[in-house]
Amino acid sequence: MSVQQPWAFAIARGGKTVSNQGLPTAHRGPVLIHASMRVDLKACDSPLIQAAGWDPRDPLATIGAVIAVADLDHVCSATVLPVERGSCDCGPWSDRGAHHWHLTGVRALPRPIVSLGHPGLWQPKPSLVTEVTTMFTAATLNNAT
Repeated sequence: MSVQQPWAFAIARGGKTVSNQGLPTAHRGPVLIHASMRVDLKACDSPLIQAAGWDPRDPLATIGAVIAVADLDHVCSATVLPVERGSCDCGPWSDRGAHHWHLTGVRALPRPIVSLGHPGLWQPKPSLVTEVTTMFTAATLNNAT
Protein backbone atom coordinates (compact mmCIF):
# COMPACT_ATOMS: atom_id res chain seq x y z
CA MET A 1 0.00 0.00 0.00
CA SER A 2 1.30 3.44 -0.86
CA VAL A 3 1.21 6.07 1.87
CA GLN A 4 2.37 9.69 1.76
CA GLN A 5 5.27 10.79 3.90
CA PRO A 6 5.48 11.54 6.81
CA TRP A 7 2.63 9.08 7.47
CA ALA A 8 4.61 6.16 6.00
CA PHE A 9 7.50 7.02 8.34
CA ALA A 10 5.09 7.10 11.28
CA ILE A 11 3.95 3.57 10.39
CA ALA A 12 7.51 2.28 10.00
CA ARG A 13 9.10 4.01 13.00
CA GLY A 14 6.54 5.82 15.07
CA GLY A 15 3.84 3.41 16.12
CA LYS A 16 1.12 4.56 13.70
CA THR A 17 -1.11 1.50 13.64
CA VAL A 18 -4.06 2.92 11.69
CA SER A 19 -4.02 3.91 8.04
CA ASN A 20 -6.98 6.10 7.04
CA GLN A 21 -8.38 4.99 3.70
CA GLY A 22 -11.30 6.04 1.52
CA LEU A 23 -12.38 2.45 0.85
CA PRO A 24 -12.54 -0.76 2.86
CA THR A 25 -10.73 -3.91 1.78
CA ALA A 26 -11.31 -7.63 2.25
CA HIS A 27 -7.55 -8.25 2.25
CA ARG A 28 -6.02 -9.47 5.49
CA GLY A 29 -2.38 -10.34 5.89
CA PRO A 30 0.98 -8.85 4.94
CA VAL A 31 1.27 -5.54 3.10
CA LEU A 32 4.32 -3.61 1.99
CA ILE A 33 4.40 -0.03 3.25
CA HIS A 34 5.44 2.08 0.27
CA ALA A 35 6.32 5.75 0.78
CA SER A 36 4.68 7.44 -2.19
CA MET A 37 6.18 10.27 -4.21
CA ARG A 38 3.84 12.74 -2.52
CA VAL A 39 4.59 14.42 0.78
CA ASP A 40 1.96 15.88 3.09
CA LEU A 41 3.98 18.97 4.06
CA LYS A 42 1.36 20.22 6.54
CA ALA A 43 1.55 16.93 8.43
CA CYS A 44 5.31 17.23 9.00
CA ASP A 45 4.67 19.75 11.79
CA SER A 46 1.73 17.95 13.40
CA PRO A 47 2.13 16.93 17.04
CA LEU A 48 1.42 13.27 16.20
CA ILE A 49 4.16 13.17 13.56
CA GLN A 50 6.62 14.97 15.82
CA ALA A 51 5.83 12.51 18.64
CA ALA A 52 6.48 9.67 16.18
CA GLY A 53 10.06 10.93 15.84
CA TRP A 54 9.81 12.39 12.33
CA ASP A 55 13.31 13.02 11.02
CA PRO A 56 13.63 13.88 7.31
CA ARG A 57 17.26 12.69 7.46
CA ASP A 58 16.20 9.14 8.43
CA PRO A 59 16.47 6.71 5.49
CA LEU A 60 12.85 5.66 6.12
CA ALA A 61 11.75 9.25 5.43
CA THR A 62 12.56 8.70 1.76
CA ILE A 63 9.93 8.82 -0.98
CA GLY A 64 9.29 6.36 -3.80
CA ALA A 65 10.37 3.28 -1.87
CA VAL A 66 9.14 0.36 0.21
CA ILE A 67 10.17 1.07 3.80
CA ALA A 68 8.35 -1.53 5.93
CA VAL A 69 6.11 -4.58 6.06
CA ALA A 70 3.00 -4.82 8.22
CA ASP A 71 0.06 -7.13 8.69
CA LEU A 72 -3.37 -5.75 7.83
CA ASP A 73 -5.27 -7.18 10.76
CA HIS A 74 -8.75 -5.70 10.41
CA VAL A 75 -10.69 -2.73 9.07
CA CYS A 76 -13.01 -0.51 11.10
CA SER A 77 -15.64 1.26 9.04
CA ALA A 78 -17.70 2.61 11.96
CA THR A 79 -16.97 6.27 11.21
CA VAL A 80 -18.40 6.06 7.69
CA LEU A 81 -21.70 4.58 8.86
CA PRO A 82 -24.73 6.75 9.63
CA VAL A 83 -24.09 9.13 12.53
CA GLU A 84 -26.13 7.10 15.02
CA ARG A 85 -23.83 4.10 14.40
CA GLY A 86 -20.67 5.98 13.42
CA SER A 87 -18.32 5.84 16.36
CA CYS A 88 -15.18 3.89 17.05
CA ASP A 89 -12.25 3.91 19.40
CA CYS A 90 -9.43 3.48 16.92
CA GLY A 91 -7.10 5.94 18.62
CA PRO A 92 -5.41 9.24 17.80
CA TRP A 93 -4.24 8.20 14.33
CA SER A 94 -7.80 7.60 13.06
CA ASP A 95 -9.68 10.22 11.04
CA ARG A 96 -13.44 10.56 11.26
CA GLY A 97 -15.13 9.53 8.02
CA ALA A 98 -12.35 7.17 6.92
CA HIS A 99 -12.01 3.41 6.92
CA HIS A 100 -9.38 2.53 9.52
CA TRP A 101 -7.01 -0.15 8.29
CA HIS A 102 -5.41 -1.59 11.44
CA LEU A 103 -1.76 -2.57 11.01
CA THR A 104 0.08 -4.94 13.34
CA GLY A 105 3.52 -6.50 13.40
CA VAL A 106 5.17 -3.56 11.64
CA ARG A 107 8.74 -4.34 10.59
CA ALA A 108 10.88 -1.53 9.19
CA LEU A 109 13.25 -2.53 6.41
CA PRO A 110 16.98 -2.15 7.12
CA ARG A 111 17.07 0.17 4.10
CA PRO A 112 14.44 1.45 1.65
CA ILE A 113 13.87 -0.41 -1.62
CA VAL A 114 13.17 2.04 -4.44
CA SER A 115 10.06 1.00 -6.33
CA LEU A 116 6.96 2.30 -8.02
CA GLY A 117 3.76 2.21 -6.04
CA HIS A 118 0.11 2.78 -6.77
CA PRO A 119 -2.65 4.53 -4.83
CA GLY A 120 -4.20 2.33 -2.16
CA LEU A 121 -3.62 -1.41 -2.03
CA TRP A 122 -1.70 -2.96 -4.93
CA GLN A 123 -0.06 -6.24 -5.85
CA PRO A 124 3.77 -5.99 -5.77
CA LYS A 125 5.90 -7.70 -8.39
CA PRO A 126 7.32 -11.05 -7.26
CA SER A 127 10.86 -9.65 -7.60
CA LEU A 128 10.03 -6.92 -5.05
CA VAL A 129 8.63 -9.48 -2.59
CA THR A 130 11.79 -11.58 -3.06
CA GLU A 131 13.99 -8.54 -2.43
CA VAL A 132 12.12 -7.72 0.79
CA THR A 133 12.31 -11.34 1.99
CA THR A 134 16.02 -11.55 1.17
CA MET A 135 16.69 -8.31 3.03
CA PHE A 136 14.93 -9.54 6.18
CA THR A 137 16.70 -12.93 5.97
CA ALA A 138 20.11 -11.26 5.62
CA ALA A 139 19.37 -8.92 8.54
CA THR A 140 18.34 -11.86 10.72
CA LEU A 141 21.51 -13.77 9.83
CA ASN A 142 23.67 -10.71 10.52
CA ASN A 143 22.03 -10.21 13.90
CA ALA A 144 22.56 -13.88 14.80
CA THR A 145 26.33 -13.68 14.35
